[in-house]
Order: sequence, then structure tokens, then C-alpha cells
Amino acid sequence: MYSREAERAIEKAGAKPGDRVRVTKEGKSYEGILLPRIEAGDSNCIVLKQDSGYNLGLAFEPTSSVEKLAGGATLEHFPALHLEHRKELPNLALIATGGTIASRVDYKTGGVHMLMKPEEILATAPELGKVANLRSVRSPFRLASEDMNHKHWQTLAESVARELNAGAEGVMVTHGTDALGYTAAALSFMLPNLSKPVALVGAQRSADRGSFDGTMNLLCAAHYAASDMAEVAVVMHATTNDDYCYAHPGTKVRKMHTTRRDAFKTVNAQPFAKIWPDGKIERLREDYHKRGNHKVTADTKFEPHVALLKAYPGAEPGIIDYYAGKKYKGIVIEAMALGHVPTQTPEKAKSWIPHVAKAVKKGITIGVASQSIYGRTHPHVYANLRLLEEAGAVHLEDMLPETAYVKLGFVLGHEKRPEEVKRLMLTNLAGEINPRLTERDFL
Repeated sequence: MYSREAERAIEKAGAKPGDRVRVTKEGKSYEGILLPRIEAGDSNCIVLKQDSGYNLGLAFEPTSSVEKLAGGATLEHFPALHLEHRKELPNLALIATGGTIASRVDYKTGGVHMLMKPEEILATAPELGKVANLRSVRSPFRLASEDMNHKHWQTLAESVARELNAGAEGVMVTHGTDALGYTAAALSFMLPNLSKPVALVGAQRSADRGSFDGTMNLLCAAHYAASDMAEVAVVMHATTNDDYCYAHPGTKVRKMHTTRRDAFKTVNAQPFAKIWPDGKIERLREDYHKRGNHKVTADTKFEPHVALLKAYPGAEPGIIDYYAGKKYKGIVIEAMALGHVPTQTPEKAKSWIPHVAKAVKKGITIGVASQSIYGRTHPHVYANLRLLEEAGAVHLEDMLPETAYVKLGFVLGHEKRPEEVKRLMLTNLAGEINPRLTERDFL
């Protein structure tokens, strides 16, 4: 409820939340959709959603007035949109899973909730009707990306393969951004013989905001899904402006900022392409798989008993023993720089080396990726690195830690022999290893 004074003015105007109103204050008038008062907000502040999409708060004063205007909006639901088929357009499939791109604001609490149906997502980007036919729109589950696990990756891989084999020329997967890199890596490994493009797409801002980035991301994702690039890619804003997107390789992409619209970057490699919302595509590399007609197979075997650990000065090595005691099959250590962990520590009990060696003897694969993000690990530059290698750890080249974690689970789902697991972890299966880094591959 608004304050008693503000509520009286609203009632006098015959208005209610969702109506278009004009609030006049100190000789100036402001128009917009009247929103309910947020429970945590100031009850004497009238909130309007402006035509720009941004909200405006006005402190109500005794001299302020409210006038109801024609028009309004439904605050409880987003409209749904069903696109008409146009034979000249490519036939794509949309798989919706949740996240900010599939969210709306609960105006009573001010919180964002993932309550939209797939058809409601389309209502945020009606321009899609001019770019592609959506032959199917499915939602196998709706979850925030941080709530997903390997079972959801398996479901997605199977769903994507099913859509491509049923006639879709490409697939778009709407997804939350927080753990988007993990899913992109998982699909890259679980769709090993991909013949058509798969675009994972999200948004950093919800659809009620004027800075909503989902519309352009969806348009760019549709153009990518209709292209000749048979790769899993994350398609998101390339800059903070609404100019173009990047198609980031699924095993080389990371969310590098919590809120910026250009949060995603390709790490230790180059994006596949720049994509403009009008359909222009500038390919930035040629080492991608080309579109084909062969059947796509989902290879979803995965060992879930894999851990991702961060090494830091003073870190207790007993954490390795903990996972070994829990019968884990693999551990990826997010090590420092070239692959360092606490080694020749003043307190010998703090060294990670004996614990790594003990775990390796039990048959546990220990992989090493760098928390520096850019660059590659190396087992031979410093003495401490050599000691870690001698203990049985495997330095995983320039792999991102999260990609290494997903890959180890995938490899262990297929192979248990330690030496063969090591060989596969050092084999480039889905573009996760760049054998030669250049200046262009940094920031």
C-alpha cells in the first residue's frame, strides 16, 4: 500500500496499478504506468514505469496530483507471441530453460522471477518473426543456471540432438548467465558430431528494463543458428552498446563481469564471429566445423563425482583427502598462475604435494588449471611445478577451470584407466585447448 495521502490521490483519480497516469508535482508533469508500491520501498513514493522502460519514483507531496489517462498495462503477465510461419525463413528450434532472459519483475516485491513461458520470451523479441520460423518451442525445465547440474546438461544435449535430427536448421537455448559457461562446455563435449549451429543465449537485464539486452541477443543468436558454423556458441552483446554480438566458442567462454551487458569474453582464443542484429556476420576464424546433414548424436555419459578446488596461500590440503574419502574420481585444482599450489611450505603439514600423491595412488585424476584465466599452465618452469607433476597431477594447458571440470566429468564418464584419462584430458576434444596463444588471445 502507498501512504494514506498518496493512496487518496490515486483513488480520487480512479486509478489503480497498471493504469496510465499523469502525476503533477511542483508544476511539472510525469506520465507512465502506475506500479504497485514495493514492500521494501518508501510508501510515500509513487512509482511510474516510463515509456523508456525505466522506473521513476516521485515523492508525493500535499500539492501533488494524480490524473488517470487512457491506456495501461497488465502487470501480472507478459503477453504471449506465436510467430507465423514464413517459408522463405530458416526453421529453428527454441529451447527455454530460465534465467534473466526469461524473467519478469514482481512489482509487489521488486524482485525478478523466472515465470515466463517460452512463448512469452518471444513477446520480448517480436522481430524474430522476420528472421526465422520457430518450428518448435520447448522448455524441458526452468531453472536458474546456478541451480543446474550434470543431469540438466544431459537433458539439454538430448533435446538439442532431437530437435536437429527432427529438421531444425539450428537451435537456440535460452539460459541464465551465471553458469552459462559450464553448460556451453558440457554441450560442446556431449554433442561431438554436431552438424548444425547451437546458440546459447541469455540476458544481463530483465525484460521490464529499458536496458534489456535479450532482444538483440536473441536476434543475433537466430542469425548464428541459421549460419554455416556447426559449433556450440554463446551469443551475447560484444559491447555495452546495442551494436553487435560475439559468438563465443562453448569451451572458451567466461562471464567476466557481474552486470555489464558485454560480460562474456572468449578466453585464450578468438570468437567465432561478430554478428549484427540485421543479419550481417563477420567471421573471425576459419577453424570451425561447417554445417552438414549427418545425424547428431548426444553422448551424455558423465561422472558426477568430480570436484573443482581453488588453491590459495595457506589453504588446507586436507580438502583433497575429504574428496578422496567421499570416493570422488577426479579433482580439478584451480591453481595459481602456471599451476602452483602450496608446496614447500614452512609448515610441512601445509604442503599439498603428499596429499595429491596419495590421491593419485588411489586412482583419482588430479587436473591443474590456472586461476589467472589467461595463459597456460606448465609443469616444468619452476621446481614447485615439477614436484606437483611428479606427484601425478596433470597440467591442463590453457583450459578454463570450469571447462576442465566439465571435461574431466565427461572423460571419466567414458574412461576409468588413469593413463587413458590423462591422455584424453590433454587431447583437444572440442576446441578447449589452444596449442598456440598469441597477443590477440588476451583481453
